[in-house]
Amino acid sequence: MSTADAVFAALTPTIEGIVATFGRSCEVVLHDYRDQERSVVAVAGSVTGRVPGDAMSEIGLRVLAAGDDARNEVGYLTRAQDGRVLKCTTLPLRDVDGTLIGALCINIDMSAITRATGVLSDLLGLSAAEETTATTDFSGDLDQVVESLVKRAERAHAVPVAALGRDERLTLVRSLHEAGVFSLRGAPARIAKRLGISRTGLYNDLAELKKDQP
Repeated sequence: MSTADAVFAALTPTIEGIVATFGRSCEVVLHDYRDQERSVVAVAGSVTGRVPGDAMSEIGLRVLAAGDDARNEVGYLTRAQDGRVLKCTTLPLRDVDGTLIGALCINIDMSAITRATGVLSDLLGLSAAEETTATTDFSGDLDQVVESLVKRAERAHAVPVAALGRDERLTLVRSLHEAGVFSLRGAPARIAKRLGISRTGLYNDLAELKKDQP
């Protein structure tokens, strides 16, 4: 058994204990990044609807892209596509050599706490805080995750990607790069097809972005 296999074998029963401790609002997802298309190897609880065999989310892409620089991200907020606010923790997993092999993700549905906070705010005469939490795609399909990122860019520019000028497209490609999409195997072909350009055109865009990096 490899070191990575031993890590996942040890953590698989552990995630059930974490969920049992925090209750039904908690979900724990174990990712094995050696299989990017089916990185989810175990799930305890049900908050985002993830199941074994699903792909990583936008959050996973970000961790994968960070590679050796990936660090624990604890207690950050995001929003599921159905509008629920989630408090999440992402813990990168490494083998004995320090190579990134996966991640342990804890997602807590804040709906009940949010409702209780609203009631208390009303009773105390306080104004509810404005929520600006970004939405995360937990669909479990990498093509759908990429599609969500592209559509977000379309909304930001208020035009479809096919109508973007070169500078606007470079901004979009930069955002996809920063989101970790290009860490995926076969990403250039996927992205080029979605943007309606050739792979050569996409590689030229990436080369242009590299010129701007210090």
